[in-house]
Amino acid sequence: MPKLTLSARVGRIKPSPTLAVTARAKALKAEGRDILDLGAGEPDFDTPDLIKEAAIRAIRAGFTKYTAVDGTPELKAAVVEKFARENALHFTTSQVLVSVGGKQSFYNLAQALLDAGDEVVIPAPFWVSYADIVLMADASPVIVPTTLKQGFKISPEALDAALAFKTKLFVLNSPSNPTGTVYTRAELGALGEVLRRYPHVFIASDDMYEHIAWGGEPFANIVNVCPDLLDRTIVLNGVSKAYAMTGWRIGYAAGPVELIKAMTKIQSQSTSNPASVSQAAAEAALRSGTTLVTPMCAAFKARHDWLHAELAAMPGLRCRPADGTFYLFPEVTEALKNLGLADDQALAEALLERTGIAAVPGSAFGSPGHLRLSYATSDQILREAVARLRRFLENAPRALAHGERA
Repeated sequence: MPKLTLSARVGRIKPSPTLAVTARAKALKAEGRDILDLGAGEPDFDTPDLIKEAAIRAIRAGFTKYTAVDGTPELKAAVVEKFARENALHFTTSQVLVSVGGKQSFYNLAQALLDAGDEVVIPAPFWVSYADIVLMADASPVIVPTTLKQGFKISPEALDAALAFKTKLFVLNSPSNPTGTVYTRAELGALGEVLRRYPHVFIASDDMYEHIAWGGEPFANIVNVCPDLLDRTIVLNGVSKAYAMTGWRIGYAAGPVELIKAMTKIQSQSTSNPASVSQAAAEAALRSGTTLVTPMCAAFKARHDWLHAELAAMPGLRCRPADGTFYLFPEVTEALKNLGLADDQALAEALLERTGIAAVPGSAFGSPGHLRLSYATSDQILREAVARLRRFLENAPRALAHGERA
């Protein structure tokens, strides 16, 4: 057997930390460990029956063959109608590509748009896959740190300093994974003012958590506020989070026709079309509007309010309230000092091994010194996790010193 030499591309990227935490939590559960998984980035609700029934009808009707690479005409029409109805954005079906989840939408964009030497400006904390997908396209991620004091939002001044001749793309995720931050219309307008000075820069607006939000303003993305930027913006979304359809793997993108054509070409040589049955289910989801989403969002908001109050009262944690998603992102630097732990990775390891709580270290999102805690789980699990976390933070210095379980 010849010596195996992997590509340089593989060496540039790392496995998804969030998926790794989820997989490890499941493995430990299978071994009989009492694990409370606050690492998973998926709703704990079941997919609504209306959506499941649409998939069952499609199966019974024999809708189990290949579809067009870019999605069925019916689903693409539903996407166009969704954008018009909910976002006041008017696309044609030639401007829409349906993909195997939101991750593939961003992957297609990076492969179609980026070359070696190009730069992509990404505010941190960021969704774990942005930077690695940029690296897979031979481009360079330019990470712009933000802090809890800033509300985890990039300022116009920081954006202006990061943009350059080599910049090809700016990535904006609101509501944000992992922080739950939502940009206001005024903040989006200020960023738009900066972007107008760099007409060569494209914009990726990741709106995946659009419907899981409770800020003071209705949801808006940057092109709602700055419609003149539409011709260089790609809007990314999907059904995974809003409709509890993570496993169905349907995302979609809308943008300039030539860019969508190029992204479709990339997809034609990777996955080809998304699963036919999943597309039928996604069409039903989008045509249902937001009726199915409202009760789930209300449950997430109630959990958020309770969990934020609990975390804010714990020793060593600083936690700002979220404006959406189903995550909180407490700063843990003081807790690390109290516990004598080196970093957030060590804290996540200690939590998992000593308390059975699975959480994702903030360094996975480009922001060391934080933890991402998902409250997309039952109230019972949340309450037990909070009790264990409080005991750990209060008792762990003594327990760690003696090798005990906190």
